[in-house]
Amino acid sequence: MPTITPSDISPIQLQSYLNFIVAPRPICLASTIDTAGNVNLSPFSYFNIFSVNPPICIFSPSRRVRDNTTKHTLENIREVPECVINIINYDMVQQTSLSSVEYAQGVNEFIKSGLTPVPSQLVKPPRVAESYVQLECVVKEVIALGEDAGAGNLVLAEIKRIHISDTVLNPDGTIDQTKMDHVARLGGDWYCRVTAESLFKIAKPNIKIGIGVDALPYAIRNSRVLTGNNLGQLGNLEFMPTDEAVEAFALTPEIKEVLDATIGDSQTRELQLHLKAKQLLDANKVEEALMVLLIE
Repeated sequence: MPTITPSDISPIQLQSYLNFIVAPRPICLASTIDTAGNVNLSPFSYFNIFSVNPPICIFSPSRRVRDNTTKHTLENIREVPECVINIINYDMVQQTSLSSVEYAQGVNEFIKSGLTPVPSQLVKPPRVAESYVQLECVVKEVIALGEDAGAGNLVLAEIKRIHISDTVLNPDGTIDQTKMDHVARLGGDWYCRVTAESLFKIAKPNIKIGIGVDALPYAIRNSRVLTGNNLGQLGNLEFMPTDEAVEAFALTPEIKEVLDATIGDSQTRELQLHLKAKQLLDANKVEEALMVLLIE
C-alpha cells in the first residue's frame, strides 16, 4: 500500500489524488455578478451544505494550480457579495461543463453555455432556469486558506431564498429523491449520475439506539457469509429477539425445511442458515434475519 506525504508531491499530483479519493462530490453551479453588471457562471465541486440554522452553503473557488490565478467567481463575490447556487441535473451536465471554460473577464457563460438566465428575487446574480433547485444567497464571509497555487477560498453563503421546480416535488410538497437526477463529480473527467436504480435507503441510527455489532454472538460476527454491511444492519436493531420469537420463527415452513435437511450436520446447517439470513438482509428483513441466525 503506497503512503503519500502531500509535501513530497506537486500540487497537480495531489489534486488528482484527492479528486479521485474524495468523491462523489455535489456540484455547485454558481452565478455571480461584478459591479459593472457582468455576469459569471461557473461550476465548483468543492461544495456542500454546512449549517441549517442559519442555512449556510460553502463552496471554494480555489486558486488555479497551473498558474496561481484566481477565478472570476471569487473576484465578483469580493465586489458584490451575492450569488445563486444552482443545483445541476443530468440534462444540463454538458452545458455546466462548458461553463467551466476559462473565458475572458466579462464573457457571459450563460450565453456561451446556452443556459437560461432567470431574474432572482433578492440578489443581483440571475438563476439558471434549467436547474431544478436554485438557492439565492448572500455571502457572509470569504476565508482564504492560503496564497499558493491550489489554495482554496471558502465562500460562506447564507441561503435567503430557495426555488424548487414542480418537476421534482411530491404531491405533499416534499422533494422526490428519484426525480432530482443528481450528477456528481469524480476524479479526472469522470462524473456519476444518481438514478432511481442506484438509490438505496439505510435506517437512520440516530432515531434509535442500536444494539451494536459487539452484541451479536461470535458465530454471527465471524460469519463466512455475512458482510460488514450485513453486520451493520443487524447491529442497528434496537433489541435482540426473544428466545420464544426465535423458536416460533424456526417452525415456519421455509426455515423448517432447512433444519430438516441438515439434521446431524451442524456445519452445513450453519452455512445454510447464514445464506438464508443474507437473503433476508438483502431484502431488508433484518429482524427475521437475526432470528434465523440465532437458531441453534
